[in-house]
Amino acid sequence: MAAKAGRTAGTQLALLEELKSTAERLGLQVREEPLLREVGYRVRSGRCRVRDAEIIFLDRGLAVSAQIEILVDELAARPLDAVYLSPAARALLERAAAPEALAHGGGKAVDG
Repeated sequence: MAAKAGRTAGTQLALLEELKSTAERLGLQVREEPLLREVGYRVRSGRCRVRDAEIIFLDRGLAVSAQIEILVDELAARPLDAVYLSPAARALLERAAAPEALAHGGGKAVDG
């Protein structure tokens, strides 16, 4: 059972690295930082613009699965047809993009 858990962790790390690489190919900087929390404000992982650069900050303290989720949320709405992705990464991004397409009128009409 420990071997399977190790493979799962390794698979998640590989997926995280692939998503970070994909973001960078699309012109986004990805920075892993310890996002400090102080009294009075809450800092979260996500995308921001600093001058002309778009940066995705990932809190180093988050679990790998949470970092993957943040990257998927940021990448799902971007055009990815010209970017090579592993089948697992592409499926994950397409699943995340599907609800957005429906919400913006991009869904197919169904006769009924």
